Amino acid sequence: MTELTAPCDITLYGILDPNRARGRDLAKLANAAISGGATILQYRDKNAGIRELIETGRAIKLAITGSGVPLLINDRVDAALAIGADGVHVGQDDMKPADARQLLGESAIIGLTIKSEEHAKSAPVGQLDYVCIGGVYDTLSKHNPTSIGLEGWQKIARYFRDNSSELPVGAIAGIDLSNVEEVIRTGADGVAIISAMFMADDVESMSQQLKTKILNAKDCL
Repeated sequence: MTELTAPCDITLYGILDPNRARGRDLAKLANAAISGGATILQYRDKNAGIRELIETGRAIKLAITGSGVPLLINDRVDAALAIGADGVHVGQDDMKPADARQLLGESAIIGLTIKSEEHAKSAPVGQLDYVCIGGVYDTLSKHNPTSIGLEGWQKIARYFRDNSSELPVGAIAGIDLSNVEEVIRTGADGVAIISAMFMADDVESMSQQLKTKILNAKDCL
């Protein structure tokens, strides 16, 4: 695992998905995102077999070694272990965070997707390093039956603010240059972005622009 100085900095959270990368090398895109200011990365591939998942994950991990930016794996704790990743991000139907923690250890980063108030109330906060609430807006990157909007995001986030003020709370889905500032102004600690970053012609430049807007919005709070 990477020696981390800020393991839960989800300010600009890039999600690498081969289906939203325009056929480009994910390891190179990871480096570009980090150069532009990404603070944490996740590798997600719902279609890959375990061997391909591990091979690609290892390539990404090798490419970003020394950056200090952690790499998480979506869903697959077994792949995270084989890759030597810094943790996992799990959904409501994946391995329970407590089980992932037991397998990965206390130093691992474990994040959880939250889509409703019910999810928030049942979240095992003591086992988590952050949560990501969404989908905030409509997106083509992942199937979300209905977007919750900023008002819905704030309503769910309020539960975590009231009960675990130190837990980073992020936002996901449909976030881009046009709306990232308003998301941050609602109180999000960071944003998870797929298409707006990794479908861009220049991933480094796009990441820089997103990071600038995020920091500007935080300065105004």
